[in-house]
Amino acid sequence: MDMLSGGQIAAAELVDWRKLGQGLHARYLVRDFAAGARFVVAVGEAGDALGHHPSVTIGRTFVDLKLISDDAIYRDGGGTEHVVGWVTQQDVDLARQITEIAADHGLDADPASVSQLELGLDTARSATIAPVWAALLTGSAESQGRGSPSDEIRDAGGRVPNLWFGDAVEGPSRQRFHLEVYVAPEVAAERIAAAVAAGGTVVDDSDAPALTVIADQDGNTGVICVDVSAAKQD
Repeated sequence: MDMLSGGQIAAAELVDWRKLGQGLHARYLVRDFAAGARFVVAVGEAGDALGHHPSVTIGRTFVDLKLISDDAIYRDGGGTEHVVGWVTQQDVDLARQITEIAADHGLDADPASVSQLELGLDTARSATIAPVWAALLTGSAESQGRGSPSDEIRDAGGRVPNLWFGDAVEGPSRQRFHLEVYVAPEVAAERIAAAVAAGGTVVDDSDAPALTVIADQDGNTGVICVDVSAAKQD
């Protein structure tokens, strides 16, 4: 099934869901763990009917859901097809059903609170070093390039954050590793303001609001990320 573009995801108007990284994310607030478990059972039954399921995290007061298709089709500029992990129509269809199930269970969504952490490593030799990081992070060589046409490391079990490789900028003091924090579009400015209020500095907002680089007092940088392509435009 073809991967969906950001514009197609935005057009679906999934009020409870936000596109972070590669997938759709939602958080539903529950009274207690038992209520969350009952909700997850109902979600599982809907997934059974479609042959597709979300990944789920249950807490005492929330249920976090992520929808992504592991067999999405991406076509590069030359027309070559790649199987990638991304949002497809089946994710959108199931997201809509889950929203209806949540309403039936009397649950409220908290889309502004969803977040995803990824790792970035700048290098000019991703093909050379990726096997080392695949082994260190997941113990499996198959995690290199899993669900991606690049050397990106993605753990099939979701135990560790994705590790992607960016272009290196040479220099002895250059920070190579950094954190990528994906947040909902409506909270990005608040998150950046909080980091600045805590002593951080915005060092690069040339790609804002998609990417805003923030440094701590020691010069270590992290990035606030927003998938603006999939956000509803006012």
